[in-house]
Amino acid sequence: MMTFLIILQLLIVLALIFIGARTGGIGLGIYGMVGVFLLVFVFGLRPGSMPVDVMFIIVSVITAAAALQAAGGLDYLVGVAARFLRRHPEKITYYGPLTTWLFCLVAGTAHTCYSLLPIISEIATNSKIRPERPLSVAAVAASLGITGSPVSAATAAMISMDMLGGKGVELKDIMLVCIPSSLVAILVASFVQNRIGRPLEDDPVYRERVASGLIDPEKDGKIIDGMIANPNPRARRAVFAFLLGVALVVLFGAVPSLRPSFEVDGELRSVSMPEIIEIIMMSAAALIMLVGRANVHDAVKGNVFAAGMNAMVAIFGIAWMGDTFFNGNIEFFRTHISAVVTEWPLLFAVALFVMSIMLFSQAATVRTLYPLGIGLGIAPMSLVAMFPAVNGYFFLPNYPTEVAAINFDRTGSTRIGRYVVNHSFQVAGFITTFVSIGMGFFVVTLFY
Repeated sequence: MMTFLIILQLLIVLALIFIGARTGGIGLGIYGMVGVFLLVFVFGLRPGSMPVDVMFIIVSVITAAAALQAAGGLDYLVGVAARFLRRHPEKITYYGPLTTWLFCLVAGTAHTCYSLLPIISEIATNSKIRPERPLSVAAVAASLGITGSPVSAATAAMISMDMLGGKGVELKDIMLVCIPSSLVAILVASFVQNRIGRPLEDDPVYRERVASGLIDPEKDGKIIDGMIANPNPRARRAVFAFLLGVALVVLFGAVPSLRPSFEVDGELRSVSMPEIIEIIMMSAAALIMLVGRANVHDAVKGNVFAAGMNAMVAIFGIAWMGDTFFNGNIEFFRTHISAVVTEWPLLFAVALFVMSIMLFSQAATVRTLYPLGIGLGIAPMSLVAMFPAVNGYFFLPNYPTEVAAINFDRTGSTRIGRYVVNHSFQVAGFITTFVSIGMGFFVVTLFY
């Protein structure tokens, strides 16, 4: 009877995740909260832990990023990146993905890559390089930047005290493991992708578009010139203010002894990293508004703020539902699958990958499944090495970065195949996932 009830609960949880994902936006959070209601009031489970730290970190980081956008800082960074990429067109398959990765690593959100994708596409087209090659890796690389960013919601979820932060895992550990792993994975994927597909001038779709006048190779360079605009002169100061905030977060994460300490109940306790991130990034937002003279009303109207608030609501409901379900039935999972998962921890990585396809959010995937991994006794650093597995939403070509990459490729080389899953991002996605996880375990073995 107990097994039947748990399976029924699982089916309800999965159904609500599916409905929420199909609804989009804040739908995940709304239907996730319906799941919490059913699990608590119908099945009698105790409510799990609310993802309070993660939500507050999202608010603080997104506020700083939105202020940066309002001050023109994102446009400034895009201009700098565009000029760099244009100086090295022959290396666009490598430099394009590394640029989107670096942007997302610093900003903590994949939405910063939208302005770079059309530039990457046009530089490749103008250089007669198949745009599918850099675009496919660039879209996936943006997601890898999140799993390792010191200010992303997913990383915040990992280091919160009710997650791996309570198991001794610090921000520096995640960065040490995930950043080099992601870098190697992107280089490997770019090397392979650079050899996939016909040369652009031999592609039948491209030749058809040139013949019909949809593409004029003689005018391609002028399109790029229009993209590299002169940003607001105050934007540079806003960028420096944002980078100062990120640098301070990294510094306090790497050197715990620098964090302020206070005596609580006779015990000396340091300020936690979630609190550090919240304090610094909200202060950075104020500095950005001051030196960049940004309008607060413009900040909340931008797509960065909207996307961040959607993510916060989604994580609130979906993560609370997952925590309630798994912790409410943790003894069942320990009894039935603990031995298998402990012996074959990569099975948990598979579960993370599949769940991320459904949730479309790294942070929501972490908050939903990692409590189970912790409860099953999987080594904390193994869970860190498996962190990139939460980037599995490339599998279905309906994530915004993938849709944007397809639409920005005027040559038609970046496309979805007849069977939907045979699309341009599959090879790069699987390569980066396998290589980053493998490198993660290598780094953990080497340094831990």
